[in-house]
Amino acid sequence: MIAMTACAVSDFGHGSGEAVPLAGESALRLLVVDDHPLFREALASAIALAFPKAELHEADGIGAACEILSRDSAIDLTLLDLSMQGVTGFEGLDTIRARFPRVPILIVSGVTEPRIMGEALRHGAAGFVPKAVDKATLTRAISEVLGGALFMPPDLATAPAPARGGDKAPIAERVARLTPQQMRVLGMIRQGKLNKQIAYELQVGDSTVKAHVSEILRKLEVISRTQIVIETAYLDFDQAGGGF
Repeated sequence: MIAMTACAVSDFGHGSGEAVPLAGESALRLLVVDDHPLFREALASAIALAFPKAELHEADGIGAACEILSRDSAIDLTLLDLSMQGVTGFEGLDTIRARFPRVPILIVSGVTEPRIMGEALRHGAAGFVPKAVDKATLTRAISEVLGGALFMPPDLATAPAPARGGDKAPIAERVARLTPQQMRVLGMIRQGKLNKQIAYELQVGDSTVKAHVSEILRKLEVISRTQIVIETAYLDFDQAGGGF
């Protein structure tokens, strides 16, 4: 089902840049969730070209996606369309996030409104790409999300998602949203440690650290580790409810 004509694959995007495949791609297990068969095939084909050794799963709805995620706990990333039959708003995203919180979700949607993109991140998505992006951008989005970062389209990447109800809350309030383990990870990020170093010190797997980093980015309403360091540079973590 993954094989498609060259025309169908090129329809996914019109960029000609070639992205560099993610290191260790042979271990990748990706789930594509979209109720439109032609787009699902085109997306799967584009992924197969970028990550030829990855294992791809497909689902035509939230129920089918949950069944696959229940059977296969090794899924590394879910690529999800927001607009599917029987799904309203962010219901699908919320359902998968609630049942499988450790699996990052990259939204691949025909919606391009910045407000919706920002809202998707607040609902727990690890990234957002429009369906019209080129294959190089899709590949970069997948690679960055798998690396524990948040991804937004390049033209929006300089502007973090706005906080609910207006401006972002003070940094102390945002840091207070973190769990104790996320606070420990935050402290190590501020020390410049890599995911593998954090995983070693906390005695957890790399995937667990990636999930924590993604949640920290989302809760702090930033899109990069650099922004984490900048925004928390002068914060007294003892007063923020943390401590390292």
